[in-house]
Amino acid sequence: MAGAKPPRKRPFRRKGAPGSTEAPQGGTGPAEGVEDPAEPVRLPAASAADGARDAERGHQASLEAAVTAPDTEHKAGPAAGARRLDALRKGALDKGVPALRKSVPVLKKGVRKGGEGVKASLGHLADRIIEVAPRVPVRDLATLRAHFPGLGPEQIADKPIAGAANGTSTVGAGIGAAAMLPVPPAMPAELAAEITGVAAIELKLIAELHEVYGMRPPGTLKERSTAYLTSWTEERGIDVTKPTSLNFALGGQMKRELRQQIMKRMVRNLPNLTPFMVGAAVGAVMNRRDTKKLAGHIRKDLRERQVPWDALPELPALEQPDNPLPQGKTPRELGR
Repeated sequence: MAGAKPPRKRPFRRKGAPGSTEAPQGGTGPAEGVEDPAEPVRLPAASAADGARDAERGHQASLEAAVTAPDTEHKAGPAAGARRLDALRKGALDKGVPALRKSVPVLKKGVRKGGEGVKASLGHLADRIIEVAPRVPVRDLATLRAHFPGLGPEQIADKPIAGAANGTSTVGAGIGAAAMLPVPPAMPAELAAEITGVAAIELKLIAELHEVYGMRPPGTLKERSTAYLTSWTEERGIDVTKPTSLNFALGGQMKRELRQQIMKRMVRNLPNLTPFMVGAAVGAVMNRRDTKKLAGHIRKDLRERQVPWDALPELPALEQPDNPLPQGKTPRELGR
């Protein structure tokens, strides 16, 4: 009714207050002076659409599990890590060892074939040098004294050393120039040609040094060539006063030492194959140095056992080989 006084509202009695007979059924807020305990925020109920999306995404991660997982792993400590490491080791052994056992014979076979190939190549090169040695022309003492009149043993010895150093330097430069543009299949042949050419020049040097110092080995042309080849292999002079130091037989030990010397020379000559003319300069310098070093070793041994020219018996002229190596064309012929 218009203008009527609204009815008086009854005061709302708090449930559970003194004098109230009603049981407490919750209220709109906490009682005066009393704080309600904090309750976790409840998530709203998931709808059917939300459930479908969750099913597509998979199971939700548990926050409680994520929080408590590090504590569990930390409590496990080294034991869990040790178990995982043992499992990894066991798996590696189970899967890796059989494969390794299968691959080892293949690797051994490959290494064996490679070693046999290298050994065969060295053997062929050693046979080539043994074949070339008797064909190297050597000047005897009378010829050397006629070429350098008025000079003593030391001055005459300097002449073959200088000539041999120039010759091996030329060979190294020639092989290095041939390798200006590297061709891998031709590299072994180039190394073989260089080693054989250098060996022929140094064998001639060794023989003439023995002539100058009065230490010509006895025997035939082939036997002397074998003795000079032994001197080249061992890098020492021949002591003709001790027959045991003369090796006239091409035995297994001598060939083995010759192969070792060839391998050493081949490793030293690898920089000669550097392309773009760098190998030519390197080969020239290294071959000159190696020849002078070899001559120093031979000369030192021969100087200690030198026989003066006046005390030398009259020696016959050296016989020349039937098919001597042509002078000035040694590298080309030996590289065929």
